[in-house]
Amino acid sequence: MHSSLVRILTLVGMLAAFLLPATAAEASGPLRTHAEARGKFIGAALATSPLANETSYRNIAATEFNQITAENAMKWDATEPSQNQFNFSGADAIVNFATQNNQQVHGHTLVWHSQTPGWVQGLGATAMRSAMQNHISQVVGRYASNAAVVSWDVVNEVFDDNGNMRTSFWYNTLGQSYIADAFRAARAADSNARLCINDYNVEGINAKSTAMYNLVSSLRQQGVPVDCVGFQGHLAIQYGFPSDLQQNLQRFAALGVQVRITELDVRMQMPRDATKDATQATYYRNVVNACLAVSACAGVTIWGFTDKYSWVPDTFSGQGAALIYNESYQQKPSYTAVHDALAGGSTTDTTPPTTPGTPASSGVTSNSAALTWTASTDSGGSGLAGYNVYREQGTTDTQLGQSTTNSITLTGLSPSTQYQVYVRARDGAGNLSGNSALATFTTTSGPGGGGCTAVGTVQNQWNNGYVVQPVTVTNTGTAAITGWTVTFTLPAGQTLAGSWNAALTVSGQTVTARNAGHNGNLAPNGGTTFGFQVSRPSGNTQTVSGYTCA
Repeated sequence: MHSSLVRILTLVGMLAAFLLPATAAEASGPLRTHAEARGKFIGAALATSPLANETSYRNIAATEFNQITAENAMKWDATEPSQNQFNFSGADAIVNFATQNNQQVHGHTLVWHSQTPGWVQGLGATAMRSAMQNHISQVVGRYASNAAVVSWDVVNEVFDDNGNMRTSFWYNTLGQSYIADAFRAARAADSNARLCINDYNVEGINAKSTAMYNLVSSLRQQGVPVDCVGFQGHLAIQYGFPSDLQQNLQRFAALGVQVRITELDVRMQMPRDATKDATQATYYRNVVNACLAVSACAGVTIWGFTDKYSWVPDTFSGQGAALIYNESYQQKPSYTAVHDALAGGSTTDTTPPTTPGTPASSGVTSNSAALTWTASTDSGGSGLAGYNVYREQGTTDTQLGQSTTNSITLTGLSPSTQYQVYVRARDGAGNLSGNSALATFTTTSGPGGGGCTAVGTVQNQWNNGYVVQPVTVTNTGTAAITGWTVTFTLPAGQTLAGSWNAALTVSGQTVTARNAGHNGNLAPNGGTTFGFQVSRPSGNTQTVSGYTCA
């Protein structure tokens, strides 16, 4: 063929490719393509044996994910089973695979109470601290010059479920100082890696996540190089979704750290069925959407990807099917949910969910009421994300709560008061359904709870915002109270940017905070706390002051 004709045809082909809209193949590309387009990673924890021996496992791991974590190959029992006898074969295999497939590696984990050899656990304080620092130096140092290894879980699971320091052999021998020492040793070994603290059951705002928040805040104030916080995300459909996940991520981001979902899976009681699959898919979608909504969230790592190699059945009797591929490497509805959430930037969902059924009230007390309604459906592609519940008040309807399921218990209501409420469904793209029909109920008179006070402390100020943490609510009466409401006013030009441990609604510059489900009951002289974040214009130095509690 004549060379000039070749050039013309080539230019025509290039021009056609430039002018044509995105194809269906592009729209349905692998997860990593859509994650990268959103500036995020989508990752998976990998096991070395199937990575070496199964083509399907290896191909999916390479094609779908732009970040990987070693499920076990970088833990202490794998890398230093005997003192100063290091074995990096498994860790090297993970790093080499990532390098070949243009993936980043998150190192997991350096200091943990589990999967640490007995020789470490039996050491005295001086020897244990030295062994910890040497282990971190050797493991992190090995990969410090490798561009693929970009971050580490430095310490893992330092709290118990009540938010107290876990009484591990680390804590019992070295005290809490081992945490700061571990981070400093990791920074000395690699000046560029992002250093993370990681834990489970901290996805929602609760005692454990608040303890983590306070620890990270304290460490950073001391100059300890904590760069990011990992939220494991081992969820189960029978326990409900942490609806305040996004708020929780945002409050940690306000500390100046990166946040990430590190070990996501969503288990169910076996056997699987279509209803359970749909609920699981909603959970996966909600997690991805929460991360997408928080600029400081780097991405989401799924703890494995195929049910064939999930840790869940061996740990939780009768439960399983927690991942986005089944045992035969077939994509499940949860894969589609993750894919479509990540692809949301390239496909627009403008179709709202169907209108929910009329809510029915039950269990009405002086300050609470339970509501249920017929669920909505969503056909727009972004999936049903949950529901908002409003009080009908004319021109300024107040949002009383949010739920990820078709039921809710409203708290913090006023005694002897009639409420007219309605429900709107929301999808993953933020579309809201029409209003359900109104439900009417009247709270009972109930016993008087006495008075209460609220005092807020401003901290972590920066040019465009600040955090108020804690706002301490105290029952100053002589009888127990089962719900509270705190109101305050935002200075002109300021807006609410997030909150935790309370449900906040805004009307103009007036903010109303109602207790969450877990902290409404206060004994005489008892108290609880909540917090919130405020955005403000540059140069505006005013902060919230003056709180009214009822």
